[in-house]
Amino acid sequence: MKKKDVEIILSGLATFEKQHLDLEQYQTESHIAADLLWHAFMSGDIEKKVIADLGCGNGVFGIGALLLGAKEVLFLDVDGDAIKVARANVLAVERIVGKKLSKSFSHSDVNKFSKKVDTVIQNPPFGVRKTHADKPFLLRAMKNSSRIYSFHKLDTARFVESFVKDEGWGVRLVKKYKFPLRKGKNGVKKGYAFWKKNVHYVDVGVWLIDSEVV
Repeated sequence: MKKKDVEIILSGLATFEKQHLDLEQYQTESHIAADLLWHAFMSGDIEKKVIADLGCGNGVFGIGALLLGAKEVLFLDVDGDAIKVARANVLAVERIVGKKLSKSFSHSDVNKFSKKVDTVIQNPPFGVRKTHADKPFLLRAMKNSSRIYSFHKLDTARFVESFVKDEGWGVRLVKKYKFPLRKGKNGVKKGYAFWKKNVHYVDVGVWLIDSEVV
């Protein structure tokens, strides 16, 4: 499947009706998800691999990984509503591609994640409401996988890189994005009440975390 085909399918996924402020739930746009997934795919980290989508939200990363030939994807989120949306999205995509996809779902806190996987793809909380809310995601990912693609605000780069290196892993920035946080479409406010604009952009980066990265 081509990158553009993945993006088109991901653009049709259902999203949250309501986002939870305390969980810092931000929907990843389909073009960003497809771009990062294609990079991981071309790096050999998706096809025939077992993938974990931690803090999966509507399942955009995990579903994209399945479209690109992942052996299996584990979708994990502490929010039960998010898991329901992710399940429905996987079923919808199975109808599009005409086959069952190998997946499992876990309505659980990331601290309970214990399954060994090849690759983690995650967009954890940025830590706006709670400082270093992304730290548990990093720790669990490093404990249970060998390759990690993790989204963080660019202005936290020093923390992310120092923390990962202190844990004995290598880390390098592989992608930068203007990450749009949207209130919603057609007048429906799916974002947070304190947002002043319909679209607020945040500078984010994706770090590749690997014990073999130099």
